[in-house]
Amino acid sequence: MEWLDPTDKVSRFVREKTMQLTVSGKQVELSDALRVHVDTQLGNITAKYFDHALEAQVTFGRARSFFTCDINLHAGRGITVRGEGEAADARTAFEDAAEHIAKRLRRYRRRVSAHQRDLNKIKPEMARAYILAPESEEEEHATPNGVDTATQEFHATVIAEDMTAIETLTVRDAVMKMDLAFQPVKMFRNSKTGGLNVVYRRTDGHVGWIDPEA
Repeated sequence: MEWLDPTDKVSRFVREKTMQLTVSGKQVELSDALRVHVDTQLGNITAKYFDHALEAQVTFGRARSFFTCDINLHAGRGITVRGEGEAADARTAFEDAAEHIAKRLRRYRRRVSAHQRDLNKIKPEMARAYILAPESEEEEHATPNGVDTATQEFHATVIAEDMTAIETLTVRDAVMKMDLAFQPVKMFRNSKTGGLNVVYRRTDGHVGWIDPEA
């Protein structure tokens, strides 16, 4: 075991085997028994689908009277799998999140394996991703100097910036990756047309697909 920073308020734990695992708790005390259980269970799940080193972050927290668990599993070669859980205790919250991980991997088992073996993948493009601050009602209705703001142009306030990868994928693989990562939307370059496409989760449970080239 290696403690990354004993003075950090968020306790962390890293175990090096075939998988690099980081377990952290936000306002949650984590026992060694729980850490070992997380390591063992994730190892058992991932061993069925991947034969190389993995990286995973497991974060426990509190929401009202419940414990929460968020798992982010990075399997390399563009595969990210995410699972969330919530329960009355931390162990059960982890089991819930781990089951979501296992269910998504079972659903796409053959395609995940094929994706891992694909040596001819096109290198993804890198793009800037921004998080914008929401516009408040006061800003929306304010009329400084007697000028109606409806006729003025406002620039959004950027509160965070990062780099994101835009992969070249089939529509089917884009939907798979969006589902594995539990994302609401995914932008990608269509491997058939070369154009930028978007797939997204609809409120009716279906998946939407936007193709400007269509």
